[in-house]
Amino acid sequence: MTLYDQIDPTTAVYVVVATLAELPNGARKIVEVDGRPLAVFNIAGALYAIADVCSHDDGPVAEGELDDHEIECPRHGARFDVRTGKVMSFPAIVNIPAYPVRVEGENVLVGLPPTAA
Repeated sequence: MTLYDQIDPTTAVYVVVATLAELPNGARKIVEVDGRPLAVFNIAGALYAIADVCSHDDGPVAEGELDDHEIECPRHGARFDVRTGKVMSFPAIVNIPAYPVRVEGENVLVGLPPTAA
């Protein structure tokens, strides 16, 4: 199991991961930045980014069903809040990273830890 740290938006290094056109309301985009799998969601006009890694088994989580702000891991049913990365149900017991997101012009940027960018 991987242990995850919170991402500090004030020290994060922001990288472009999408354009606003690629993330209309209700959309998600799965990307990889420097070997780090990420998922970006547009939920009712608000943008959120999480690691695309379930803390239960280190498999991808972002292709699971999204219900309001909770994503369900497609393999074992663990649920996470995409706003915070907080684990919401078993079998996962460890939170996943939630990354800060900002928009510059038409670009969607995700903040990564300074050592990862």
